[in-house]
Amino acid sequence: MEVESSVSEFILLGLTQNLLKEKVVSVIFLFLYLGTLLENFLIVMTIRNSQKLGSPMYFFIFYLSFADACFSLTTAPRLIADSVSEKKAISFNECMTQIFAFHFFGYLEILVLVLMFFDHYAAICKPVQYTAIISQSVCGTLVKLAWMGSCIHSSAQILLALKIPFCDPNVIDHYFCDMQPLLKPACVDTYVINLLIVFNSGTICMVSFLLLLISYIFILHSLSNYSTEGRRKALSTCTSHIIVIVLFFVPCIYIYACPLTVFPVDKMVAVFYTIVTPLLHPLIFTLRNAEVKQAMRKLWCNKV
Repeated sequence: MEVESSVSEFILLGLTQNLLKEKVVSVIFLFLYLGTLLENFLIVMTIRNSQKLGSPMYFFIFYLSFADACFSLTTAPRLIADSVSEKKAISFNECMTQIFAFHFFGYLEILVLVLMFFDHYAAICKPVQYTAIISQSVCGTLVKLAWMGSCIHSSAQILLALKIPFCDPNVIDHYFCDMQPLLKPACVDTYVINLLIVFNSGTICMVSFLLLLISYIFILHSLSNYSTEGRRKALSTCTSHIIVIVLFFVPCIYIYACPLTVFPVDKMVAVFYTIVTPLLHPLIFTLRNAEVKQAMRKLWCNKV
């Protein structure tokens, strides 16, 4: 017999229940959130309006910055608003929407990072066939497939969440709605559901991370045939991508591929990959890339 859910809203406990700490949290994360939006907006507008940044690498950076901004948008505004409000309530429909958007843009980031690796592989290991392998039409098709894959992944999360009956106490020990914290107010045994979550999100993160790292080992090994200058440029590009991969995947693996237990430190790890990482991505790509900095300076000086 199916159990009907008696919950119309959830109470988010947030990062802390200390009022003073909550005020500090709201100010800190407001600046981090605004910085994330500003950085990614600058990169998106620079790549879109600069003819010199028309290569496939910048095409994928454009979508990574877009996904970063949207990914931060799914959690940061709620965290900031709840830090200054007395009742941290979120309706059932808003909670489901947040889960969908969070997993959609998070998975989109994963797929864009994989596409960026594919671009680096073709440029370094197949330089002669590069323009044929990574053409403009191919890039467009790959990004469309990434959007479709993200939609399928998030839809699977929502279908799983909608099958869970909830009852009081309707408290979620987190600062946003996600699948594992959402299992606490469930009225049924969630062991199998938790396994499905780990198998879905955890496996995606773990397998993608390991494949990317192993593949980069082969790419770096192939640089021995390059000149000193060519090796330096390739290493600079690959290093930036590897840093971004580690920053994004390691916290995600800890959250989604760990044993079926929620620890207090999980919320701080979630803060890192939902708020801090989208802030760091643009800094890593732009500070190490002279072309982006030059195009950004030229474009925005002309605008001013």
